[in-house]
Amino acid sequence: MIDSNINGIFPTPIYISKINRDITEEELLFINKTKLDVYNNEGNKTSNDNYILNNKAFEKLKQELDLRVQDYFDKVISPANNITQYITQSWLNYTETNQYHHKHEHKNSLVSGVFYINSDKKFDKIKFFNENYQIIKPEIKEWNIWNSESWWFSVNTGDVILFPSSLTHMVETKQGDNTRISLAFNTFIKGTVGNNKQLTELVLWH
Repeated sequence: MIDSNINGIFPTPIYISKINRDITEEELLFINKTKLDVYNNEGNKTSNDNYILNNKAFEKLKQELDLRVQDYFDKVISPANNITQYITQSWLNYTETNQYHHKHEHKNSLVSGVFYINSDKKFDKIKFFNENYQIIKPEIKEWNIWNSESWWFSVNTGDVILFPSSLTHMVETKQGDNTRISLAFNTFIKGTVGNNKQLTELVLWH
């Protein structure tokens, strides 16, 4: 038996949290109303309103998501300058049985997130992909976090997942009888990025 240690460097952060409360009646009414105003996305349906968190019905939910976005930036990015992160676009996705959500990433955003309004952990998951091109690829005996080209997480109602916006992800063909309802969003920052003396300063206003 060889005594060895494998260390991971430059890992990809997948932030997982939970909002431990039921969806309010006002929120539920708004979610059901929004389902009547959607377009056909590739594989499922998406709300035409793509600033959904600006609606008064989601005022409390937006505050709860803002706290988690701030927590992600504090723990993962840990910026030295006085910057403020904020949610940009946000939208609702409705995925029925045998529907899916195509493989994609989120451009013009730093960190993206998903809040699961209605999800069944037995059937529902989010799948991420390692897009690093490998010239040499042997057959794999046993998959693990080091040799896998994709990795998935089961998701349940109330879960919040945040991840780098450049990370490719998808929802595979949905099983189970529930309508999977998720609220997705992007984020950006305002304030001063970089250092004035090092000639890397960038002032971002919003």
